[in-house]
Amino acid sequence: MDVTATASLASLWDEVSGTQPDPDLWVVIATLGAALAVVVPHGLWRISRNAITIAHEGGHGLVALLTGRTLTGIRLHSDTSGLTVSRGKPHGIGMILTAAAGYTAPPLLGLGGAALLGAGRITLLLWLATALLLAMLVMIRNAYGALTMLVTGGLFVLVSWLAGPQVQAAFAYAVVWFLLIGGVRPAFELQAKRARGGAGDSDADQLSRLTHVPAGLWFFLFHAVSLCSLIGGGRWLLEM
Repeated sequence: MDVTATASLASLWDEVSGTQPDPDLWVVIATLGAALAVVVPHGLWRISRNAITIAHEGGHGLVALLTGRTLTGIRLHSDTSGLTVSRGKPHGIGMILTAAAGYTAPPLLGLGGAALLGAGRITLLLWLATALLLAMLVMIRNAYGALTMLVTGGLFVLVSWLAGPQVQAAFAYAVVWFLLIGGVRPAFELQAKRARGGAGDSDADQLSRLTHVPAGLWFFLFHAVSLCSLIGGGRWLLEM
């Protein structure tokens, strides 16, 4: 029994960590078009932005844990805003990195995903994403957030376990394109909102208070990370 179980685990690990063939170029282009189609139009973006919020708040939460803070909960709201609450020193490098992780998380996750896809590790990408979503679900503290996470995580589980290789590849590429492209828009939206006198307690404003660096420079960082991730990740995805 132990030998059989060990062999099964070894086989599963080989399947997850192994490489899969790249999809056809037309699939890569089609998934790029699909990502643009749900990010550029304002009506669809109001819905699809929920997925970017998951990555944004997940970034806050993950970095909070990595820097030794205590993560107490995450809330996702129907207006696509979110809130991540952690306990620890209200200043210092841990708080700064936690605050900076939100707007940089989606494009950096997209860049990491593009690196995995460029290496042919489609299955590994899907399993890692599913694991992160399930871990985040445990920290959700409101009904809308739980529903959003269940739908998103359930979709990843269904594709990872039941879909064929071609569907998995198309789904993985679509997700990564979406993170790369969708990760660019929120910082510009926030900057425009602040210019109209709103969002006075944004991540950039919190970082400015923590570091005494003007909020404008933090916006420059957000834009630089998202645009560089899009360019670098896009090159990886299009190299066949």
